[in-house]
Amino acid sequence: MTEQDERHLRHAIALAGEARVGGNHPFGALLVDGQGQVLTRARNSVVTDDDPTGHAETNLVRRAGPLAADEGVDLAGCTLYTSTEPCAMCAGAIYWSGIGRVVYALAEVDLLAMTGSGHPDNPTLALPCRQVFACGSHPVTVDGPALEDEARVVHEGFWS
Repeated sequence: MTEQDERHLRHAIALAGEARVGGNHPFGALLVDGQGQVLTRARNSVVTDDDPTGHAETNLVRRAGPLAADEGVDLAGCTLYTSTEPCAMCAGAIYWSGIGRVVYALAEVDLLAMTGSGHPDNPTLALPCRQVFACGSHPVTVDGPALEDEARVVHEGFWS
């Protein structure tokens, strides 16, 4: 984990805080190219868009597609930074997009410990993103968890 990775993770955590303030679940993500430039960012929009697929990572993948198609961005050379480990749905979307690397702060198992089993707003699938990516035909590098204590703060009091 580099200083740049930590800086981008903190940005993702800040986006999660913005999502929470905006009435959504506290998750944020950003896409960074190989030169360290932020290409796009996204927040969770499940509540405000009334869309159960409106996770930060899936929202980001929807924005990444046109960057690749219209601007020639090589998604395999990009890193997706996210405040919390991608769920199985998001990991699938990331895989299909061709994004080459994921860095996350809070692990899914730690989020589950905060939300409790069976929370209606966090129906966790106990399937780590590394396992989802390992089933694919092309590699996705995963780094995380990192900065877990900082990432937990945005969730404190939200799920109770």
